Amino acid sequence: MTAAVAGPDGLLRCPWGLSTPDYVAYHDQEWGKAVHGDRALYERISLEAFQSGLSWITILRRRETFRKAFADFDPAVVAAYRDEDVERLMADPGIIRNRAKVLATIANAGAVLALEDTTLDALVWSFAPAKPGRAPRALGDVPAVTPESTALAKELKRRGFRFVGPTTAYALMQACGLVNDHLADCCAR
Repeated sequence: MTAAVAGPDGLLRCPWGLSTPDYVAYHDQEWGKAVHGDRALYERISLEAFQSGLSWITILRRRETFRKAFADFDPAVVAAYRDEDVERLMADPGIIRNRAKVLATIANAGAVLALEDTTLDALVWSFAPAKPGRAPRALGDVPAVTPESTALAKELKRRGFRFVGPTTAYALMQACGLVNDHLADCCAR
């Protein structure tokens, strides 16, 4: 199954968006919709980094716990986290307890605050493709990396961000609406 699939309500959706009610809600209401604001984009960058190597549903189901653990993704608060905060996070069973990802989330908060010539919102959205691509007909038509995601990852790294490779950057672009990778027949397109 790689083309759009009818859900229990009869609507065609991307196949990945039908496996659980959590995914249906995320697919229909969030994924691919424009996300703006430094705090919202910092949250998405953080969650995409935590997702690396894991299923998105694992992160999605823990999102509220992540928000509590990381001060609702307020970069000013998270950037001030110290060793005791890292240890608190590493003991929190409600999040992914990966030290490198926890440290990257803290470092990325500092990188958001260090942006002097732009905002995170303006920076991320400057890498949106100039014109929309063709609607994918099947999952095999959806890339994992694009020249824009590679350039975004490179720029974020240059500015001190961690855990933001080209694949993670493309997942961010998809989730935040910079690109529309809902399948051509998908109701959310």
